[in-house]
Amino acid sequence: MSTSPQPIAQKSNRLFSIDALRGFDMILIAGGGAFIELLEGNTGLGWVDALAQQLKHPAWNGFTFYDFIFRLFLFIAGVSLPFSLNKGMSMGLSKQELYRKAFRRMLLLIVLGIIDKNTPITFFEPSHIRVASVLGRIGIAGFVAAILYLNFSWVKRLWWVGGILVVYYAALFLIPVPGYGAGDLSFEGNLVGWIDRHFLPGRLNQKTYDENGLLTQLPALCLTVLGSIAGDILRSNKKEGKKVQLLTLAGVAGIALGLVWGLHFPINKHLWSSSFISLTAGMAFLSLALFYLVIDIWKIKKWAFFFHVIGMNSLTIYLAYRFIPFAYSAKLIFSGLYAPLPERFHPAFDALGGLILAWLMLYFLYRKKIFVKI
Repeated sequence: MSTSPQPIAQKSNRLFSIDALRGFDMILIAGGGAFIELLEGNTGLGWVDALAQQLKHPAWNGFTFYDFIFRLFLFIAGVSLPFSLNKGMSMGLSKQELYRKAFRRMLLLIVLGIIDKNTPITFFEPSHIRVASVLGRIGIAGFVAAILYLNFSWVKRLWWVGGILVVYYAALFLIPVPGYGAGDLSFEGNLVGWIDRHFLPGRLNQKTYDENGLLTQLPALCLTVLGSIAGDILRSNKKEGKKVQLLTLAGVAGIALGLVWGLHFPINKHLWSSSFISLTAGMAFLSLALFYLVIDIWKIKKWAFFFHVIGMNSLTIYLAYRFIPFAYSAKLIFSGLYAPLPERFHPAFDALGGLILAWLMLYFLYRKKIFVKI
């Protein structure tokens, strides 16, 4: 029998830690890490170069911190679901109304994603339009996770995740790809790419496949479903210390499973391999536990205000970085301050200035209580 979540009689205050973690993540998704990347090879400091390397994706198999960033956002989207859906039910909304709301949100994010990835849009050459996108993936994952949340207990949702990841694992190893056979996980011969080339319309971002394409949507949505389980933990009536303990245990288990699974199914961001999903889900659980512990339990919040402002308007900063030339504006305003420095440092400081301008824009919206939500 399916079970619907019931509103829990507990504090309804928005958790500062969730918005702060979302803001930390979104500033990197939007390009806020460019300052560090542009310093690589220019400072003579090994730790700066090592940090910059962690902000680049590996060519194929392997893992860097930057691989975690988008996966963390999918997870956080799931963490927010129990709060928003239960709030809707407490206001008297039916399941059907919540389904429609989630469906409209998905469609809007898909449209915004297409606009984001295709400006200027080639209206008269549809084959050049990229359909897959980051925002579209978030929308689809959120819609499916909402349906599962409204109809299944956390235990059954966990079984859904396990089933999807195992089936995805089996499909990539057992279904033969014409010309390559079964179990080929190479750039050219994997099942993901073959399906995208034959069934995904428009332009593929990686030419032979699109990392936000069709088949990889299945493992990707598992992160949002797992996030909804983390949200249930935070909403529960358990003691705060117990919540941190459960989040930590889930994180350690996810990382361990991912590393072991990766011995056979390589950790691969491009394929969204099952081991990669497990690893990044574990890291997300631990990140949430840390932010929740420090910010909402220990009440050490001042350091996180910068990220909180971003997290309250995450869609705004993502699209703003796409359409507003913050770095160029920063160069016009601030370049006189760092003009005496060697020219090789100027692009990095342009990027840093752009980040400052972007944050000031968000702070203005924050002060005016303007929050763009879908």
